[in-house]
Amino acid sequence: MMDVLIVGAGPAGIITAAQLSQFPDVHTRIIDRRPGRLQIGQADGIQSRTVETFQAFGFAEHITAEAYIIKETTFWNPDPQNPENIIRTDRTADDPSGVSEFPHLVVNQARVIDYFAEFAANSPARITPDYGWDFKVLEVEDGAEYPVKVTLVGCGENNSGIERVVRAKYVVGSDGARSNVRRSIGAKLTGDKANHAWGVMDTLGLTDFPDVRTKSAIHSNAGSILLIPREGGQLFRLYVDLGEVPEDDNGKVRETPLEEIIEHAQAILRPYTLDVKNVVWHSVYEVGHRLTDRFDDVPVEEIGTREPRVFITGDACHTHSAKAGQGMNVSMQDGFNLAWKIGYVLSGCGPESLLRTYSAERQVIAKNLIDFDKQWSSLMAAMPEDLEGKEGVAEFYVRTAEFPAGFMTEYAPSELTGSKDHQHLAKGFPIGKRFKSAEVMRLGDNNPVHLGHHHRADGRYRIYVFADQSVAGAESKVSELSKWLLESPESPVVKYTPADADIDSLFDVKVVYQQDYTTFNHNDAPKVFRPNHGTFGLMDYEKVYAVLDGNDIYEQREISRNGAIVIVRPDQYVANVLPLDARTDLATFFDAVLLPQI
Repeated sequence: MMDVLIVGAGPAGIITAAQLSQFPDVHTRIIDRRPGRLQIGQADGIQSRTVETFQAFGFAEHITAEAYIIKETTFWNPDPQNPENIIRTDRTADDPSGVSEFPHLVVNQARVIDYFAEFAANSPARITPDYGWDFKVLEVEDGAEYPVKVTLVGCGENNSGIERVVRAKYVVGSDGARSNVRRSIGAKLTGDKANHAWGVMDTLGLTDFPDVRTKSAIHSNAGSILLIPREGGQLFRLYVDLGEVPEDDNGKVRETPLEEIIEHAQAILRPYTLDVKNVVWHSVYEVGHRLTDRFDDVPVEEIGTREPRVFITGDACHTHSAKAGQGMNVSMQDGFNLAWKIGYVLSGCGPESLLRTYSAERQVIAKNLIDFDKQWSSLMAAMPEDLEGKEGVAEFYVRTAEFPAGFMTEYAPSELTGSKDHQHLAKGFPIGKRFKSAEVMRLGDNNPVHLGHHHRADGRYRIYVFADQSVAGAESKVSELSKWLLESPESPVVKYTPADADIDSLFDVKVVYQQDYTTFNHNDAPKVFRPNHGTFGLMDYEKVYAVLDGNDIYEQREISRNGAIVIVRPDQYVANVLPLDARTDLATFFDAVLLPQI
């Protein structure tokens, strides 16, 4: 018996396990049908938003060091003077608007899984995957303490064919596009194929194409290529346009020989040459866009009448093309969104109704992704003459830059996300979107740091208090708020923090002052920003900050000089913006998502 069973140790499953590993009282197991860790993954594009997530799990710097960093994209089209040849027609910075301080990476999916697995294994719950087990079927028995009955089948060297029945309170299906968990709950992927095929190959080769180490979108009269340099300095990936697929093809295009894919690539790159020396991995796929109408086991007509017990994430509930670099990234955000909610429910911090929000939030995001990917895939597959007089690939890429970078997710108002009544107090932190970090001065050691980089994946809410123009230590709205946070029974810190836990175990409360850091010290800040925690009751020195001279976070994020409270969810999305004296609103905001502990 277990609290949570995760089926599939791919990106969506492993991040779910990693976040749940921060809840030591929650018994989580993760299984995978593979005999051991993934060694070569198909996905490779890592959005800036995903690198922010890596920072929360503590390995952004390490994985960036081994990745290829995308700085710009070049665009190639037929030469008007000689249409059989291609020429470079445009180039754009990868992040032209400075949406993130983190880069866009290319790194093997297997390494991403490795880092999350290491985090999960070293965290309080010590979660490690059980390889060699395949999911067969499940059924939910209402009323039981562990209501989800799951049948597993061994597929490893030492357990082949052995059936085992386990019970869980919740099951998360992260078992891919052919998900048996999805089948077990009666959800179906619906959508269409674009009847267009692409060959993809990771290649070591000799070429005089000048942008082989730069991300390139190539259109020629012979077809299209999306070129992605890989980590290591030599390897590069080619997505090669194989053209339209007949309606009666029945998957025959997937048998396209590697030699034919290479020939297509050589024709598209003309006048440049490509001598393929080795192909590390290759595949052929048809572009498909499919989505389930729900991401849990509650049928649409029963939503709101009962709570979900089984969830699906990643490719199990949405599939799309690989060329926009969305699949692995969006799948990991599915798991990040879901896992902290399950952790809250099973640790007694949140009501079961919190779990309804997973499908409600993420299904919309997946639909938006598929709509975007349809446009991007169509542009990449179009012939040059089809785009004459219309928005081209380069223009679309620049106009929609925030979407492929992972920053267009915006959760609608709900019990988790407040209204925009006070958005004007912090315009640079849009409610429902991810918290966009900026630099501040840390008072504990007088070091400039990114405020958002201290938002760890530890399952805590963040309450950022941006002070008004009163100085630290003086009677002010900040001092009144801090006293209320520590002492009032209506304070979320008092009301929802378990009695035997550290005062900052559920809420990480930080303050940013407008005054120069040299004019005050750490001890001038109210006590709520200087909590004692841990076995020895040591003080936390990473909660008091000041603005940086010449790099003022109030100006960068359009924060009112009268101050503001910014609430951020455990998965880094802004939940609400409130005035400093809105204590009643702050008190009631958490009522729908947390359970009183006093």
